[in-house]
Amino acid sequence: MTAQIRFSDLTLGYDRHPAVHHLDGTVERGALMAVVGPNGAGKSTLFKGVVGAIKPLAGRIERNGVAPQDIAYLPQVAEIDRSFPINVYDMVSMGLWRRAGLFGGIGAKQRDAVEAAISAVGLTGFEERAIGTLSGGQMQRMLFARLLLQDARVLVLDEPFNAIDTKTSADLLALVQRWHSEERTVLAAMHDLELVRSNFPETLLLARESVAWGKTSEVLTPQNLLKARQMCEAFDELAASCAVAEAV
Repeated sequence: MTAQIRFSDLTLGYDRHPAVHHLDGTVERGALMAVVGPNGAGKSTLFKGVVGAIKPLAGRIERNGVAPQDIAYLPQVAEIDRSFPINVYDMVSMGLWRRAGLFGGIGAKQRDAVEAAISAVGLTGFEERAIGTLSGGQMQRMLFARLLLQDARVLVLDEPFNAIDTKTSADLLALVQRWHSEERTVLAAMHDLELVRSNFPETLLLARESVAWGKTSEVLTPQNLLKARQMCEAFDELAASCAVAEAV
């Protein structure tokens, strides 16, 4: 196996306040990995580090030849400004901008690709709809269509199945499995542990630091989950320097 992403004594945070501590580990190329943990465990912070939105406070992230345009990022839906005046077609077509350029023209081939992506997520007929009129599930379908157009080697998905209906979850999970079958690397922050157990062979259990990392069935044990909860509860939000959390 070939390492796609490597964390070396990685610490991430904001304004010198660490949110992820001393993380070491390797994500293999083609991995399908869930990142789980209590609220405040640092999952979103870790993902922002992976995609380069924030820089490490200490340690490093090695992406092993993966260029920025080869990483596609799905933020939490709450981070999307639904009041922005844009329709579904234009929002999906933004997935082309790394290849076409921010102001690049979209030709017939690109228009066909946009329409195919919209069809693949079941939103044909919604092209002219303003994004502010979409339901939660429709919004997530649209964002997955944009990911399809990015055609990235690494996909980083922050809570991709949160607060959406069962049918939408199943349809989008099928796309995730398709990416996995194409040997793309997929990281997904997840809350639904049963969904993780059923669909993700590898899991990182995070609680500001790594609690367990490996085969999902070996990571998601009652003992590990309890330890993760205790570690997050014990963490001092106002800590000015990095310290290893202790379970209470």
